[in-house]
Formats: sequence, C-alpha cells, structure tokens
Amino acid sequence: MLNITVRNERESDFREVEILTRKAFWNVHVPGCDEHYLAHVLRGHEDFIPELDFVAETEDGEIVGNVMYTKARLVDENRNELSILTFGPISVHPDYQRMGISRKLLEFSFDRAVKLGYKAIVIFGNPANYVSRGFKSCKKYNICAADGSCPAAMLVKELVPGTLDGKKWLYQESLAYRFEKSDAEKFDGYFEPMKKEFRPSQEEFYIHSHSIIRD
Repeated sequence: MLNITVRNERESDFREVEILTRKAFWNVHVPGCDEHYLAHVLRGHEDFIPELDFVAETEDGEIVGNVMYTKARLVDENRNELSILTFGPISVHPDYQRMGISRKLLEFSFDRAVKLGYKAIVIFGNPANYVSRGFKSCKKYNICAADGSCPAAMLVKELVPGTLDGKKWLYQESLAYRFEKSDAEKFDGYFEPMKKEFRPSQEEFYIHSHSIIRD
C-alpha cells in the first residue's frame, strides 16, 4: 500500500506540480494539453484559494498528485448569491493512477473546505470519475449553466446537505479559467518536448463536454 501524505502546495513545488500536471493530462482531452498552464495562472488569480491547494507526496518526497480550488458563485431567481467552490485541475502522475490518490486528495480537501465554511462544489468532469465521491447531475439540484442548459458534465456536490434545496440556480464560473490558447502554447515551450497525438479518450471527452441533459 502506497503511503501518501497530503499537504498544502509550497512555492518551491510550483514547477514540479506543473510538470506533473502536464504529464497527467497530455493527449487525454486533446492532442497535447494546457492544464499545466492553467495551474500556473490560477495561483495568481483573486479567486484562487491557497488553503485548498494540495499535493500528494510519497515517503520519498515525490509529488504524485495535486488539486487546486477556486471560488465560484451560484445565483438564485432573486439574484441572491451563494459563494461555492470548483476544483481543477486535479492531477495524478500516470505512474501512480488508480491507486486511490485522487480519492485521498478529494476527501482531504472536502473536509478542509467544510471547515472553511464552504457548502457546495460545482465541477465539469466525467461523471464516471466523480459519482462515487458524492457528485450528482446539476439537473438534480436545479442548477444550470449561463445559457440555461444543464450540461451532462456539470456535476454538483453538497458539502452541507440541504444547502441547495428549493431554489433554481445559475452557475457562474470564475474568470480564472479563461485564458488565451496562444499563451498556453507559449508556456508549453518551456517544457520538455512531448508528442501530440490522438487517443480515444479525446473523443470520450468531446462527447461528455458537448452533451446536454433535457427533460
């Protein structure tokens, strides 16, 4: 059994985490990836939450996983706002995947999030990866995207049960997740070259990310 310690990311970890994130996402969603650039820019955004920025570390001091959180908002029909969380990227080194590291990162961070006063999390992800962690379809919580749709990939977890009951909500993601693709490509040039290629997971990602739940 792999002995993993979860702790807050330090400034000295930044480059190692970006390398890890790049390896974890390379060719998974698209040829190449830009999640390592996202990790880089998130840290400087006002919505980033350093207290919920965690790494998973082996006994030998190798960082093999990471999760980052930012603030997001839900707005109800009366324009009342609820400050919530979203996370991503969540990364596990390819050599250490399917060992329970992402589960440990999430469970640890959920506990810390509750202690910080947060009551709900909204993410975009593959349902198969998150329903076992307590996430449900946004449709079940009457939460929609900015265009009024209910994306199949938009998943919700109540950290405090009953938080979202009885209202209709509009999800507003942090602007921290918006960046220029050209900036990401330039940033990638500072890393070891890796071959971009097609994988079936990219088609799976396309299907999930473009699917909408209807009544």
